[in-house]
Amino acid sequence: MTSFAPGALAGIRVVDLSRILGGPFCGQILGDHGADVLKIEPPQGDDTRAWGPPFRDGVASYYFGLNRNKRVMRLDLTADADREVLLTLLADADVLIENFKTGTLEKWGLGYDVLSQRFPRLVHCRVSGFGADGPLGGLPGYDAAIQAMAGIMSINGEADGEPLRVGLPVVDMVTGLNAALGVLLALQERERSRRGQFVEAALYDSGLSLLHPHAANWFMSGKTPARTGNAHPNIYPYDTVATATDPIFLAVGNDRQFRILCEHLGVAAMADDERFATAGARSVNRALLKRELESRMATYDGKALADELAAAGVPCAPVLSVPDALQHPHTAHREMVVEMPGGYKGLGAPVKLSRTPATYRYAPLTEGNQFLPREAAND
Repeated sequence: MTSFAPGALAGIRVVDLSRILGGPFCGQILGDHGADVLKIEPPQGDDTRAWGPPFRDGVASYYFGLNRNKRVMRLDLTADADREVLLTLLADADVLIENFKTGTLEKWGLGYDVLSQRFPRLVHCRVSGFGADGPLGGLPGYDAAIQAMAGIMSINGEADGEPLRVGLPVVDMVTGLNAALGVLLALQERERSRRGQFVEAALYDSGLSLLHPHAANWFMSGKTPARTGNAHPNIYPYDTVATATDPIFLAVGNDRQFRILCEHLGVAAMADDERFATAGARSVNRALLKRELESRMATYDGKALADELAAAGVPCAPVLSVPDALQHPHTAHREMVVEMPGGYKGLGAPVKLSRTPATYRYAPLTEGNQFLPREAAND
């Protein structure tokens, strides 16, 4: 196999028992940064192998997007012999990731209380829906359902439309990020205490954590946040605006940027108009301001205008499709599309480390049944 420089997590061994999205996303993050990750799937495989089309060799793209830099083996944890195999693996592991329903591992004699006694240095990370206790404790969690319960859908969508699910599994993904962060925090603390601990990232908590600035607004004003379409609830112009061709997104955050925008559009006096001169005034008078801006932009090509405004210091962007975004020259420059032997193509790691960058060592579906020697973990 190709040799790689050791990653930031080289030498860390991870057993990933998780399925679907949040847990596997956490495991992929750790694997990208050098951890030796063994993904343990049930005999029938991770459910997301069937979440297609599209498929390659019978496995869905959804699975490929979450299981890079892992080697895969299958165990039936309802069987005594396979549970013994898992315990053998955990003896050499630093981290366990799982997202079983509360009580499942406990039923098999693999709960945290048991594992922490047997493997005191093990960091046990659970991705759950609602946590184990409380009014909703132990219930299964699903991204869209949490978007509904956490208030996310209530503030997403057009102002005069119905509540709308965000068009990607944002709750699952941020839960995976929180799980990875929790693992790293626990590993750092273990350097002092020499002891592992239980880490939990719940979808419910993660969904609520995304409510900025809507929660902060409600805490201060008591006013129920409303849907504002593409517009920001607090500042303006922070919205899509029409041009002669395609819409663009303006993200004007201060008075200086607004003045540059007005000067570029040939309406410098508008920056001194009391209805628009301050951030608060612009937010209050947003409907009028949008009409004024779109009237000025009606003769501009959207993409060209976005490029000009960005160059002038106005945060602004064209509204691109997914293919256009993934094929953008800056996407390639930032190494955000990864290709590996066998036809694998996926998103790159967004965190860039100067000395120990992410590496891409194993394509999804790579078979394996044991950890590598720690000194060879990034070979």
